[in-house]
Amino acid sequence: MQPTLLILAAGMASRYGSMKQIQGFGPNGETIMDYSIYDAVRAGFKKVVFIIRKDFAEDFSNIFEPKWKDKVALDYVYQDLRSFTGSFHVPAERTKPWGTAHAVLCAKDAIKEPFAVINADDFYGRDAFEKAYAFLTKDVKDNVWSIIGYELAKTLSDNGTVSRGVCQVDANDNLVSIAERTKIWCFSPSLFPYVEKIFGEFLKEQGNNPKAEFFIPIIGDKFIQEGKGSIKVIPTGAKWFGVTYKEDAPEVQASLNALIAKGEYPSKIY
Repeated sequence: MQPTLLILAAGMASRYGSMKQIQGFGPNGETIMDYSIYDAVRAGFKKVVFIIRKDFAEDFSNIFEPKWKDKVALDYVYQDLRSFTGSFHVPAERTKPWGTAHAVLCAKDAIKEPFAVINADDFYGRDAFEKAYAFLTKDVKDNVWSIIGYELAKTLSDNGTVSRGVCQVDANDNLVSIAERTKIWCFSPSLFPYVEKIFGEFLKEQGNNPKAEFFIPIIGDKFIQEGKGSIKVIPTGAKWFGVTYKEDAPEVQASLNALIAKGEYPSKIY
């Protein structure tokens, strides 16, 4: 089965202050997501699923359908606070999404094949998608997942404090532990029932805390600590960059222009 790319785009962009996911950065108004889709398609991915808020649906359809519908299958999934909460009563003061792991869970009915997970506002580079595709088509198993790992120095913003996933690996390049978020995650569809189970536990323990968040690394850590399997750390030399703060925008545009000037991307990608 050909792998799918899952793009997490339901965040409220609280630090950036706008819907940065659909801001144009490329020479023809391309979004960062456009470059991720372009890299994924040329690596071999055949389907892209967007996790979005329902009120973003029209914006996303208008922006991405004309560009990509003839090149890759597109699907949209909504992250809602009440999705997969069962009998749990969501507190009235809870307004922000539950987090990235819950966002992935919301795609349960849309994805039946191995898949990669990325953030909408992060640029990952061609090599990272090629390595994700290779893993998902050759090596992924229900008990073997992976992350595409970046050198920390190639992930930092000059404009403020940001969370970075710091990985500890063993002698076989298997993940031992991880804190905060990281880059591209690669999973088998067996992830979904496991996340659903852990999310139920999360709601019981932390659901009444309006600031508690259910992140993907929580799942990765539990998967390892409970002996469910291993997570391979696959290194990439690609330069990661993203838009965490408004001040990052000029640097992102300059980085894209430099890649285009070097011939790594055409001036028009669709």
